[in-house]
Amino acid sequence: MSTQKQKKQSVALSSVTASLLLTTMKIVVGLMTGSIGILSEAAHSAMDFGAAALTWFAVRISDQPADKKHHYGHTKIESVSALIETGLLFLTSFWIIYAAVERLITGNAEIEVTWYAIAVIVISILVDISRSIALKKVARETRSQALEADALHFSSDILSSAVVLVGLGFVAFGIHWADALAGIIVAVLVSRAAWELGRKTIDVLVDAAPDGLSEQIETIVEKVPGVVAINKMRVKPAGPFVFIDLTITVSRTLPQEKVLAICASVEQKIKGEIPDSDITVNARPVVLNSETVTERIHAIGLNHNLHAHNIVTSLTAEKKQITFDVEVDSSLTIRAAHDSVSELEQELHREFNGDIDVCIHLDPLNNEERNASPVDPEDETRLNTVIREAASTIPAIRDVHAVNIHVSGHRKFCITLHCSFDDNTVLANVHTLTSRLEGLLYKALPETARIIVHAEPVNAQD
Repeated sequence: MSTQKQKKQSVALSSVTASLLLTTMKIVVGLMTGSIGILSEAAHSAMDFGAAALTWFAVRISDQPADKKHHYGHTKIESVSALIETGLLFLTSFWIIYAAVERLITGNAEIEVTWYAIAVIVISILVDISRSIALKKVARETRSQALEADALHFSSDILSSAVVLVGLGFVAFGIHWADALAGIIVAVLVSRAAWELGRKTIDVLVDAAPDGLSEQIETIVEKVPGVVAINKMRVKPAGPFVFIDLTITVSRTLPQEKVLAICASVEQKIKGEIPDSDITVNARPVVLNSETVTERIHAIGLNHNLHAHNIVTSLTAEKKQITFDVEVDSSLTIRAAHDSVSELEQELHREFNGDIDVCIHLDPLNNEERNASPVDPEDETRLNTVIREAASTIPAIRDVHAVNIHVSGHRKFCITLHCSFDDNTVLANVHTLTSRLEGLLYKALPETARIIVHAEPVNAQD
């Protein structure tokens, strides 16, 4: 059992014991003195005993973990317990007011003020103070609504006992109706405590979000990079915990891994500010006004599991056009490949509202793993010579290194090599030059199936 659970159950059990002792003392002294004020306190303490016992039971049940039937755990049993305590407090108040009014009307107020009557009230106040402090402390630490309700009971007992004590003082001076008035004041105080407790308890039972919590969550979430807005938020209090269900909006152009990272960041930030929370974060992709045409095409292509590249657009002329390449599984038939791309074309027409020419080039994508073996030494020497001679015809290529040559199962060469360029060479020019080198090598080595050129700045670390 965790330390918090032990604290909750221990303080709840001690309250049961204290309530039982106080109830017994007040009943005995109330009957001996005939004081309606003390008897009302006895009734109040009797209700407190029942409430304390109910609290102890509720605390034990609420600490049980979630199961197949109770997905949100058992914490709301504390709220049910607090609601029952509220009803008991109201019943106590009505009985006290009825008895006090009857005594005031009939004038039957034979009350004996004795030292033990005063003593039992003083003892009651001291016990109530100690229990109230202990319960409030543990209630704050564990955020237990049942313990908070019990602490409220003992706090109201302090005031009501003090009122009864004052009433007995007036009786000692011959003002007998003061005892009945003290009982009515006790009932009013108890009713007020019951009203506050009941209001808070009903809020929890009907899943009312705690005041200010929604605004606090909004402030936290809006500061997380990548979050566009909160689309939907649900907050469900349950005893000391709060369940938070969020749907945030993010840019549809973000990759899935980035979206998951944003959701995790939102959860982490909320957890840091609201430790006793269970958080679920979902993401909804949305179109942003800041999206470029290229980003829109990429996003729509990914929705069809197609990667668009080499995008060229002409949307300002009278005849609007979009052209790009997509990689399609090379094992598909031309009909299947064309159908998958046709769906992409239709969505692009909807995206750009109407009359637009879309031309898509199909790049065959081979997903199969190809095994290769090292090339023979004689072929390696020959191919290295050809590679370096071809590179020497392109002045911008500073050197060629890290050449690796393998032979595929179809007896085709697979060549990889690194080329160095000056640091300030523009990437677009580098790509043109490496493509030129690849063309020269394919022409000089027709038996080559694959050439990969890695471009890098001079003296770069591979």
